[in-house]
Amino acid sequence: MKAAVFREVGQPLEVEEVSISKPGPREVLIRTAAAGVCHSDLHFVEGLYPAVTPMVLGHESAGIVEQVGSSVIYVKPGDHVITCLSVFCGHCEQCVTGHMSLCENPELRRGKDEQPRLMQDEKPMQQFANLSSFAEQMLVHEHAIVKIREDMPLDRAALIGCGVTTGIGSVFHTAAVEPGSTVAVIGCGGVGLSCINGAALVGAGQIIAIDTVASKLELAKTFGATDVINAADVDPVEQVKELTNGGVQYSFEAIGLKTTAEQSFRMLRAGGTATIIGMIPVGVKIELTGSAFLQEKKIQGSNMGSNRFRIDMPRFIEFYLAGKLHLDEMISKRISLGDINEAFVDMKSGSVARSVIMFDH
Repeated sequence: MKAAVFREVGQPLEVEEVSISKPGPREVLIRTAAAGVCHSDLHFVEGLYPAVTPMVLGHESAGIVEQVGSSVIYVKPGDHVITCLSVFCGHCEQCVTGHMSLCENPELRRGKDEQPRLMQDEKPMQQFANLSSFAEQMLVHEHAIVKIREDMPLDRAALIGCGVTTGIGSVFHTAAVEPGSTVAVIGCGGVGLSCINGAALVGAGQIIAIDTVASKLELAKTFGATDVINAADVDPVEQVKELTNGGVQYSFEAIGLKTTAEQSFRMLRAGGTATIIGMIPVGVKIELTGSAFLQEKKIQGSNMGSNRFRIDMPRFIEFYLAGKLHLDEMISKRISLGDINEAFVDMKSGSVARSVIMFDH
């Protein structure tokens, strides 16, 4: 099969022939239909997060089941599925206490004494996030997928696999935003737009979108933003405080930068909560004013929207089909696998919300 291979930090990905193993007892082979290009992939290409190479990147995807292992009963060939990088075992402490997105059980991956899922010239290749969806096929654990209705377009379903679930889940689950409350979202890429959409779905009273790209701020209004701030022109913290008479109850940082993470905390009112969704690079520290904690301000992280993806993702599909979840507007470009490096350039320029790789089979 063809796959986009990451070999060296800072270098373009190359589309190469890669071998994929056959499903083990609890594994599923999927024909990839669509894969979103997410900022998390770019973090590894740029060396902001460590990686063992060669590796096939990609983690936001949907496809059709081709084969199943001998013990798999959840899906069968022909079923449509969305993948999720927060694979769960179902029996560790995190899973049984309701924190499935934090499961790190090694049994979900193949052991060192087993044949790797991906190989090239008899040499192992690394599988990214237990998925590696920048490829024509994926071989995954059965707990990395959710079965979906077949009338859901797979290019839009792919977005639910990461960005949408991360953004909406951070609102629904991590922060538990209350109806009528004030919300600010820093960063209007795919995750930030989903966060805005989620805030609108729960009935937030005021939703402030913050970015430095005017076109993204216009798009944010479509997703539910009631106010927009161009941080290239004004101090976003002061502007938020002015718009809300003192600060928001909930803020979300959807970029992954030190400056914006600190801003998300500073724009809170007393008792407010800042949720960091963006992937802040390894080793970067953020600075907070200690006295602000006397006002019961809080800052927290969110991993994949604290999801329960087998419950959440089918619900998000129903929201989309009912016209409440804006996925059509999020797709800026549909591209081929060979256009992956151009998609990263577009992402860095801020000119797109999401590029989606479409696979022709």
